[in-house]
This record gives sequence, C-alpha cells and structure tokens, in this order.
Amino acid sequence: MIKKGIILAGGKGTRMSPLTKAVNKQLLPIYDKPLIFYPLSILMLAKIKDILIIVNKGQLDQYKKLLPNGNNLGIKISYIEQKKPRGLPDAFVVGERFIGKDNVAMILGDNFFYSQSLTNKLIENTKLKNGAKVILHKVQKPELYGVAKVNKNNKILAIKEKPKKFLSDLAITGLYFFDNKVVKYAKNLKPSQRGEVEIVDLLNIYRSKKKLTAQLIGRGGAWLDTGSIDDFYKTSSFVSAIENRQGLKIACIEEIALNNGWITKKQILSLIKFYGNCDYSKYLRNLIKK
Repeated sequence: MIKKGIILAGGKGTRMSPLTKAVNKQLLPIYDKPLIFYPLSILMLAKIKDILIIVNKGQLDQYKKLLPNGNNLGIKISYIEQKKPRGLPDAFVVGERFIGKDNVAMILGDNFFYSQSLTNKLIENTKLKNGAKVILHKVQKPELYGVAKVNKNNKILAIKEKPKKFLSDLAITGLYFFDNKVVKYAKNLKPSQRGEVEIVDLLNIYRSKKKLTAQLIGRGGAWLDTGSIDDFYKTSSFVSAIENRQGLKIACIEEIALNNGWITKKQILSLIKFYGNCDYSKYLRNLIKK
C-alpha cells in the first residue's frame, strides 16, 4: 500500500503573474477554498495520511498559517522548501528522506480532479507494489499536453510531450503513483534543454522496463490544470456550479477526515473557530448536526 504522498506546490507561477508575485499560486482561491485544498483532498481520499508539501523558498510561513502540521485533520503534514524549481522528478530527490523505503504518490499542486468513482480508483492505485501508474484523461487538444498511447490492458506503449503529430488524445495528468525505485531513477536523470529534469523521461524509464500502466478518469470525470488565468477561473466556476447545485462541498478536507474516521465531530468545532464566521464554517457546522 502507498501510505506517503507528495504535493509539489513550488514553481514560479509565471503564467499567472502578476497575481503570483506576492502569493504562491496554490494559496489563491478556487471558488471558496485555497487551491492547495484540492490536491490535498485527493491524497486524503486515497487514504494517504503522511504528506510532504514542497514549497518555494520563503513561502513556508504562508502555508503553516493555513495547514500547520495536519494534526487537526488526523494526518501528518511536513514541509520542505525548494531552493529553485528543477523539474517535477526533483520532488523525489528533495523528498528522499521523507520517502525512505516506501512507495509514494505525487500530485501537482495546481491539479484539480472530479469524478463520481474517484475515491475507489484512488484507493485501487495505492495498492501498487512495483512499477509506476499514471492517471490519464481524454482531451480535445492533445498537442498542448504530454500524452500516452495505451493498449487494451492499459499498459503504456508510448509517451510524447506536446506531440505535433497525433499519437493519442489521452493526456498525462499531474497525479502519479511510484514504487521506491523512483528515487534512484530521478537522481540519474539529466536536465533537458530547458535546464530541468523532465517527468516524461522518468516515466519512459518505467515504460522501457514494461512497468508503466495507466488508469483513465473516464467519461463524466473532470481533470483541470489551473496553470493559466483562464483555466483557473474555469475551475472556480466549475466548483461553484457543482457546490451550489448539490449543496455538497468539493475538497472539504475536514469532511474527508471525518468520513475516514481520522477526526471526531468535536475536533471540527475547533476548526470552525479557526476559520471564523464564514460559509465554510457553516458547512462544517452542518456536518456536526448530521
């Protein structure tokens, strides 16, 4: 079972500048919650309780005000400051001590997932013993993404970053599950022309060993990358529409912790005090009444 997860919340957020000059992108709001709540909720839905958040140098205090150490959620949150972004696989080098001898999941801090059967799929992926698994989602413009070609057994046959010729319409999302060899493989990667180590190169190591498989989010599910202003506000509108129609919150981390049996209703009372008089607190108060 994968019991450890990494949220990569560094990066410069240049596509969203000037908003990101003063505030880390993952602390900006997606509708009524900071963006960081959404990837954190995905790891919590996967029943992962030991979480490392990698942040930019100088931004640690901002995160600790919002998510001190996870105790109030029945989980453990630790932090590492990254001196400068060196590419996604660098998370496994920076987080080597945290990973230890365990397998690990990683989610990018700006990724949003929504699907009816998502929890079951996430828990299924945490059963990974060896190899690597990526989550794929069908997209209209595959030339904008890293894409994967799969066979009928969901083994990945080919990966291409922003293909000019059509290879597949299945984009590689920012959610990955790896065995412990990922640390060794990440250390041996050479930087690309961009000067960063590339996730595609890391995945290709697993593919060459026939150890890379995929899971599709499927029709009716949503994966949104909130990296640009447009996508950021589209995601916000999506969350607003779903929450206001259903009366249920997406990525309410306290509700997930309560449903997982990690915290009690009494503990939620102290969280209501922490958030103060707001709609989010009202929602938490209604959870206690149930």
